[in-house]
Amino acid sequence: MLRYPLAASLLFPALAMAQSSSAELLIQERPAGDRWSIGAGAGLKDSPYAGEGTRVRPLPLVGYEGERVFWRGVSGGVHLVRRDAFTLDAVLAGRFDGFDIDDLGRTELRANGLDPDLLEDRDDGLDVGLAAAWHGCAGQIKLEALADVIDASGGYELTLDYGYPLHWGRTTIVPGVGARWMSSDLADYYYGTLDEEEARGVRRYRPGSVVVPEVNVAFSRPLGERWRLIGSLGYEFLPDELADSPLIEADADGSARLVIGVTRGF
Repeated sequence: MLRYPLAASLLFPALAMAQSSSAELLIQERPAGDRWSIGAGAGLKDSPYAGEGTRVRPLPLVGYEGERVFWRGVSGGVHLVRRDAFTLDAVLAGRFDGFDIDDLGRTELRANGLDPDLLEDRDDGLDVGLAAAWHGCAGQIKLEALADVIDASGGYELTLDYGYPLHWGRTTIVPGVGARWMSSDLADYYYGTLDEEEARGVRRYRPGSVVVPEVNVAFSRPLGERWRLIGSLGYEFLPDELADSPLIEADADGSARLVIGVTRGF
């Protein structure tokens, strides 16, 4: 199974499903003069896949913000246009939606009508694309288009989301909402059955293109001059086409994720 262990250790794997939302990007903003941030944290994701349970990963947190080049959580790239209220970026992002069949529950898969011995792993991906953000006193709207460049799924997705920062003393909380449209290739790869599996006798399931809504909230609180406590809590709602997949837990209708950590800017 294709993996990127070094890259993954430097990212936010728990945020990868939707890449970085407006709420999470607003939280990642650093005080003027701080180009780098580094820290440590933990990520938890309530996996919707049958029998997998909760994914827990330690997270070294690394970020960089230059005049043109940036790295934020699960994505990095280059600023193509940078104005007071608008940015357009070329982005590169890891996609950590893959899984090992051995990590799923054999009993749960059989209950869904699948023989786990006939199934294949799903690879992580690497996406490139464009991200446009409009920001001002009313918050931030972000539109992002990403496509798989290593042909793990061969798919692409469009994401639209909104975040609005709220301040209580030194604490910043950013609630957000959004939705992402997944192409049929992308959704079929991670939630459907594969050609080679069907050739072995696995019953065919292809969800096709879908829209996945999401809500999230991110927070940040300074701990002294350079240190910050940051975190993000999100929940995505699985549409029926994904929830009905035989790869998914029978009663799952969504997936929650949590990231919390401490970073230092310099």
